[in-house]
Amino acid sequence: MSGAPGRHRRAAPSTAGTRAVIFDLDGVLTDTAELHYQSWQRMAGVLGVEFDRAANEALRGLSREESLKRFLGPRLDEFSGPRRQEIMRLKNDDYLSRVEQMTPGDLLPGISDLLPELRRRGARLAIASSSRNARRVIERLEIGHWFEVIVDGNDAPRSKPDPQLFLLAAERLGARPSACVVVEDAESGIDAALAAGMRVVGVGPRERVGRADRQVQTTGELTAELLLGD
Repeated sequence: MSGAPGRHRRAAPSTAGTRAVIFDLDGVLTDTAELHYQSWQRMAGVLGVEFDRAANEALRGLSREESLKRFLGPRLDEFSGPRRQEIMRLKNDDYLSRVEQMTPGDLLPGISDLLPELRRRGARLAIASSSRNARRVIERLEIGHWFEVIVDGNDAPRSKPDPQLFLLAAERLGARPSACVVVEDAESGIDAALAAGMRVVGVGPRERVGRADRQVQTTGELTAELLLGD
Protein backbone atom coordinates (compact mmCIF):
# COMPACT_ATOMS: atom_id res chain seq x y z
CA MET A 1 0.00 0.00 0.00
CA SER A 2 1.14 3.53 -0.62
CA GLY A 3 1.59 6.25 1.94
CA ALA A 4 3.45 9.45 2.63
CA PRO A 5 6.32 9.24 5.08
CA GLY A 6 5.64 10.16 8.70
CA ARG A 7 6.48 13.71 9.68
CA HIS A 8 9.33 14.18 12.11
CA ARG A 9 8.90 16.03 15.37
CA ARG A 10 12.27 14.92 16.73
CA ALA A 11 14.85 12.28 15.94
CA ALA A 12 12.87 9.06 16.32
CA PRO A 13 14.29 6.05 18.13
CA SER A 14 15.63 3.32 15.90
CA THR A 15 13.04 0.91 14.54
CA ALA A 16 15.58 -1.92 14.49
CA GLY A 17 14.16 -4.94 16.28
CA THR A 18 10.57 -3.68 16.24
CA ARG A 19 8.38 -6.70 15.75
CA ALA A 20 5.34 -5.91 17.90
CA VAL A 21 2.78 -3.31 16.89
CA ILE A 22 0.16 -2.21 19.41
CA PHE A 23 -2.83 -0.35 18.00
CA ASP A 24 -5.28 1.88 19.76
CA LEU A 25 -8.80 1.16 18.48
CA ASP A 26 -10.93 4.28 18.26
CA GLY A 27 -9.47 6.76 15.80
CA VAL A 28 -6.79 4.34 14.58
CA LEU A 29 -8.52 1.20 13.32
CA THR A 30 -12.00 2.70 13.12
CA ASP A 31 -13.58 5.98 14.12
CA THR A 32 -16.33 5.62 16.69
CA ALA A 33 -16.03 9.29 17.69
CA GLU A 34 -19.17 10.16 15.72
CA LEU A 35 -21.11 7.39 17.46
CA HIS A 36 -19.94 8.63 20.85
CA TYR A 37 -20.86 12.18 19.84
CA GLN A 38 -24.38 11.16 18.88
CA SER A 39 -24.84 9.29 22.16
CA TRP A 40 -23.47 12.13 24.29
CA GLN A 41 -25.63 14.59 22.35
CA ARG A 42 -28.69 12.57 23.23
CA MET A 43 -27.74 12.63 26.91
CA ALA A 44 -27.01 16.35 26.70
CA GLY A 45 -30.52 16.97 25.44
CA VAL A 46 -32.02 14.96 28.29
CA LEU A 47 -29.89 16.60 30.99
CA GLY A 48 -29.70 20.12 29.59
CA VAL A 49 -25.90 19.98 29.33
CA GLU A 50 -24.03 22.04 26.74
CA PHE A 51 -22.11 19.72 24.44
CA ASP A 52 -20.63 20.24 20.98
CA ARG A 53 -18.07 18.59 18.71
CA ALA A 54 -15.18 20.41 20.34
CA ALA A 55 -16.28 19.03 23.71
CA ASN A 56 -16.53 15.57 22.20
CA GLU A 57 -13.00 15.87 20.81
CA ALA A 58 -11.73 16.56 24.33
CA LEU A 59 -13.04 13.13 25.41
CA ARG A 60 -10.81 11.29 22.93
CA GLY A 61 -8.89 8.48 24.64
CA LEU A 62 -10.45 9.00 28.08
CA SER A 63 -12.04 6.33 30.26
CA ARG A 64 -15.81 6.12 30.68
CA GLU A 65 -15.69 7.71 34.13
CA GLU A 66 -13.35 10.52 33.12
CA SER A 67 -15.47 11.21 30.03
CA LEU A 68 -18.55 11.63 32.21
CA LYS A 69 -16.72 14.10 34.46
CA ARG A 70 -15.67 16.16 31.45
CA PHE A 71 -19.18 15.90 29.98
CA LEU A 72 -20.89 17.20 33.12
CA GLY A 73 -18.18 19.79 33.75
CA PRO A 74 -19.19 22.40 36.34
CA ARG A 75 -22.49 20.58 36.89
CA LEU A 76 -20.79 17.41 38.13
CA ASP A 77 -21.71 17.98 41.77
CA GLU A 78 -25.40 18.24 40.86
CA PHE A 79 -25.46 14.50 40.21
CA SER A 80 -25.14 11.85 42.92
CA GLY A 81 -22.94 8.80 42.50
CA PRO A 82 -25.90 6.51 41.60
CA ARG A 83 -27.22 9.10 39.12
CA ARG A 84 -23.81 9.31 37.45
CA GLN A 85 -23.75 5.53 37.11
CA GLU A 86 -27.20 5.66 35.53
CA ILE A 87 -26.09 8.33 33.05
CA MET A 88 -23.08 6.22 32.05
CA ARG A 89 -25.30 3.17 31.61
CA LEU A 90 -27.84 5.03 29.46
CA LYS A 91 -25.13 6.60 27.33
CA ASN A 92 -23.38 3.25 26.91
CA ASP A 93 -26.62 1.49 25.94
CA ASP A 94 -27.27 4.13 23.29
CA TYR A 95 -23.69 3.85 22.02
CA LEU A 96 -23.85 0.04 21.81
CA SER A 97 -27.05 0.23 19.77
CA ARG A 98 -25.09 2.30 17.25
CA VAL A 99 -22.10 -0.08 17.35
CA GLU A 100 -24.43 -2.88 16.24
CA GLN A 101 -24.78 -1.09 12.90
CA MET A 102 -21.01 -1.15 12.24
CA THR A 103 -19.51 -3.31 9.47
CA PRO A 104 -16.00 -4.04 8.12
CA GLY A 105 -16.62 -1.07 5.84
CA ASP A 106 -16.10 1.14 8.90
CA LEU A 107 -12.38 0.38 9.05
CA LEU A 108 -10.34 3.51 8.48
CA PRO A 109 -8.49 3.94 5.15
CA GLY A 110 -5.58 1.58 4.57
CA ILE A 111 -6.13 -0.59 7.64
CA SER A 112 -7.55 -3.61 5.79
CA ASP A 113 -4.31 -3.79 3.76
CA LEU A 114 -1.93 -2.84 6.57
CA LEU A 115 -2.86 -5.60 9.04
CA PRO A 116 -2.18 -8.58 6.74
CA GLU A 117 1.01 -6.94 5.46
CA LEU A 118 2.33 -6.54 9.00
CA ARG A 119 1.55 -10.17 9.76
CA ARG A 120 3.18 -11.26 6.50
CA ARG A 121 6.37 -9.55 7.67
CA GLY A 122 6.29 -11.41 10.95
CA ALA A 123 4.99 -8.66 13.21
CA ARG A 124 2.98 -9.59 16.28
CA LEU A 125 -0.11 -7.44 16.68
CA ALA A 126 -2.14 -6.27 19.67
CA ILE A 127 -4.93 -3.83 20.43
CA ALA A 128 -4.82 -1.74 23.62
CA SER A 129 -7.97 0.32 24.11
CA SER A 130 -9.38 2.08 27.15
CA SER A 131 -12.87 1.22 25.92
CA ARG A 132 -14.75 -1.54 27.72
CA ASN A 133 -16.69 -2.07 24.49
CA ALA A 134 -13.58 -2.70 22.38
CA ARG A 135 -14.21 -6.40 21.81
CA ARG A 136 -17.72 -5.81 20.46
CA VAL A 137 -16.42 -3.17 18.04
CA ILE A 138 -13.68 -5.58 16.92
CA GLU A 139 -16.28 -8.29 16.32
CA ARG A 140 -18.36 -5.96 14.16
CA LEU A 141 -15.26 -4.99 12.16
CA GLU A 142 -14.28 -8.68 11.74
CA ILE A 143 -10.59 -8.05 12.44
CA GLY A 144 -10.00 -10.06 15.61
CA HIS A 145 -8.14 -12.83 13.77
CA TRP A 146 -5.24 -10.48 12.98
CA PHE A 147 -4.45 -9.84 16.65
CA GLU A 148 -2.76 -12.14 19.14
CA VAL A 149 -3.67 -9.95 22.10
CA ILE A 150 -6.57 -7.61 22.88
CA VAL A 151 -6.41 -5.54 26.07
CA ASP A 152 -9.27 -3.21 26.97
CA GLY A 153 -10.70 -1.22 29.86
CA ASN A 154 -11.94 -4.42 31.49
CA ASP A 155 -8.37 -5.71 31.81
CA ALA A 156 -6.58 -2.70 33.29
CA PRO A 157 -8.03 -0.55 36.09
CA ARG A 158 -5.79 2.40 35.22
CA SER A 159 -6.62 4.03 31.90
CA LYS A 160 -4.39 6.11 29.64
CA PRO A 161 -2.25 8.20 30.18
CA ASP A 162 -1.16 5.54 32.66
CA PRO A 163 1.04 3.06 30.71
CA GLN A 164 -0.64 -0.02 32.24
CA LEU A 165 -2.65 -0.95 29.12
CA PHE A 166 0.37 -0.90 26.84
CA LEU A 167 2.64 -2.68 29.29
CA LEU A 168 0.03 -5.40 29.75
CA ALA A 169 -0.31 -5.82 25.98
CA ALA A 170 3.47 -6.14 25.61
CA GLU A 171 3.63 -8.64 28.47
CA ARG A 172 0.94 -10.81 26.89
CA LEU A 173 2.73 -10.64 23.55
CA GLY A 174 5.97 -11.64 25.26
CA ALA A 175 7.65 -8.53 23.85
CA ARG A 176 9.98 -6.02 25.49
CA PRO A 177 8.57 -2.48 25.55
CA SER A 178 11.57 -1.30 23.52
CA ALA A 179 10.58 -3.76 20.76
CA CYS A 180 7.06 -2.34 20.50
CA VAL A 181 5.66 0.48 18.43
CA VAL A 182 2.30 2.00 19.34
CA VAL A 183 -0.13 3.60 16.89
CA GLU A 184 -2.23 6.24 18.66
CA ASP A 185 -4.45 9.20 17.86
CA ALA A 186 -4.99 10.65 21.34
CA GLU A 187 -2.71 12.78 23.48
CA SER A 188 -3.39 10.62 26.54
CA GLY A 189 -2.49 7.48 24.58
CA ILE A 190 0.75 8.97 23.28
CA ASP A 191 1.74 9.95 26.80
CA ALA A 192 0.94 6.41 27.99
CA ALA A 193 3.04 4.79 25.27
CA LEU A 194 6.01 7.07 25.90
CA ALA A 195 5.76 6.34 29.63
CA ALA A 196 5.83 2.62 28.77
CA GLY A 197 9.14 3.10 26.93
CA MET A 198 7.67 2.38 23.51
CA ARG A 199 8.06 4.11 20.16
CA VAL A 200 4.92 5.96 19.08
CA VAL A 201 3.42 6.88 15.73
CA GLY A 202 0.70 9.48 16.10
CA VAL A 203 -2.24 9.76 13.71
CA GLY A 204 -3.81 13.19 13.44
CA PRO A 205 -2.99 16.90 13.64
CA ARG A 206 0.32 17.98 15.12
CA GLU A 207 -1.35 19.94 17.92
CA ARG A 208 -2.85 16.67 19.20
CA VAL A 209 -0.17 14.07 18.44
CA GLY A 210 2.94 16.22 18.20
CA ARG A 211 4.71 14.47 21.07
CA ALA A 212 4.79 11.19 19.14
CA ASP A 213 8.10 10.02 17.64
CA ARG A 214 6.55 10.12 14.18
CA GLN A 215 3.34 11.71 12.95
CA VAL A 216 1.01 11.09 10.02
CA GLN A 217 -2.18 12.95 9.23
CA THR A 218 -4.29 9.93 8.31
CA THR A 219 -4.26 6.14 8.64
CA GLY A 220 -3.81 5.94 4.88
CA GLU A 221 -0.21 7.11 5.43
CA LEU A 222 0.64 4.21 7.74
CA THR A 223 2.90 1.61 6.15
CA ALA A 224 4.67 -1.53 7.32
CA GLU A 225 7.97 0.20 6.53
CA LEU A 226 7.11 3.13 8.79
CA LEU A 227 6.06 0.90 11.68
CA LEU A 228 8.72 -1.81 11.41
CA GLY A 229 11.61 0.06 9.84
CA ASP A 230 12.01 -2.57 7.10
